[in-house]
Amino acid sequence: MAINKAANGSSEINSKDILKIAIPATLAFITEPLAGLVDLTVIGRLGDAALLAGVVLGGLAFSTLASLASFLRIGTAGLSAQAVGAKDKDEGLVHLLRAAIFALFLSLIAIIFMRPIIDLAAFLLAPSEKSLKPYEIYFATRIWSGPFVLLNFALLGWFYGRGAATIGMLLQILIHVLNIILSIIFVYIFNLEVFGVALATLIGQACSSLLGIYLVIRHFGFGRKILQLISRKNLLDLAAIKRFFALSRDLMIRSALLMFSFAWFTAQVSRMGDIILSANEILIYFMLISAYFLDGQAQAAEVLCGKAVGAKDKVQFISALRLTIFWAFLIGFILFIIWLVAGELLINLMSTNEAIREQAKNYIFIAALTALSGVSAFVLDGVMAGATLGTIIRNAMAISAIIYLLSAIILQNLFGLNGLWVAIHIFFLARSIIFAIALKYKWKKLFSQN
Repeated sequence: MAINKAANGSSEINSKDILKIAIPATLAFITEPLAGLVDLTVIGRLGDAALLAGVVLGGLAFSTLASLASFLRIGTAGLSAQAVGAKDKDEGLVHLLRAAIFALFLSLIAIIFMRPIIDLAAFLLAPSEKSLKPYEIYFATRIWSGPFVLLNFALLGWFYGRGAATIGMLLQILIHVLNIILSIIFVYIFNLEVFGVALATLIGQACSSLLGIYLVIRHFGFGRKILQLISRKNLLDLAAIKRFFALSRDLMIRSALLMFSFAWFTAQVSRMGDIILSANEILIYFMLISAYFLDGQAQAAEVLCGKAVGAKDKVQFISALRLTIFWAFLIGFILFIIWLVAGELLINLMSTNEAIREQAKNYIFIAALTALSGVSAFVLDGVMAGATLGTIIRNAMAISAIIYLLSAIILQNLFGLNGLWVAIHIFFLARSIIFAIALKYKWKKLFSQN
């Protein structure tokens, strides 16, 4: 990574450093929804609504469960970035191993309690009598991919933490390329239907994680070379383990609160009728695309700010913060313009129902603003993750969620769906303000030499 030297001997980040991480990370994040999209398309072309509904509900249940463990990627990236900044010889390998062990443990728990999880999700999602069996087949197959999915989270976090974002991107692309090819083969040649698309995703995740493990071992050297970097004392360091679990706990709570907030948003819209719900889902899809682009900048902020904290380098931290915010706002503005210019065309492509089209077009502007209002929240979330300030991330999300719910209840009664979208903006801005205040108070401690 090219870093310029400042006059005082410290180091500054340039735009090339930001984009070197952000672009591959963005491409990797955008490929994430492709797995579900491929499954839906392959099964959808069979023409059986029950099979399609089963895949939709099974995918939703599994992705919700897996997203709760996304802290394995975020936490490992922050800890590894700090290790690299501090010039630790193992480059954060000990953090990867702890995360991998925890990933396998969580996966084992999920597999052991597979039946209760399937039943609970079915109770909450309420599949029809015909779609119940496909739902169970899909989820029961995907749950076996859990060890690989969570292990991939940890591996991606380690690669991102070291600034090797291109490797992370390629590993993600591998998952989806295999998924596409194998789904077509399993469904259209071997007639495996729902089991086939779930199995294809499982194999893709397994191949990606095994390749990731190979790349880690190759980086350090096979045999005793890699073992010499990790002593049992370091791996079982109680203080470090406590820090890891505290960070994991806080990030898990953060993810759960975020999921709850958007689920509550969707639940309120669903009460407005199928037309408004369908129109709003199109806009939410656009918002998620914007989020994936901003997540790339957040990943760059996490890695570069994490390295700066590890190196106790204020100049590097400030330059990384300023540049990631600059690029995030630039990208957010471009996305906002694209929403306004091409939004109607995209809506027409995604739906042939005129009523849905008209409803979606009515809310393009206020929904498009999320590409701007969410910028600081995304970037500062990455900054906090890089500094491993999990408690602040958790508390900011909790406070923001309360502010969001209160404002949504009030604004929905006054302005309907417009009010709910305004509440989303308030949600993002509240997190930004809380993060900024917290960073001001944590500044001295972050760069203390003690």
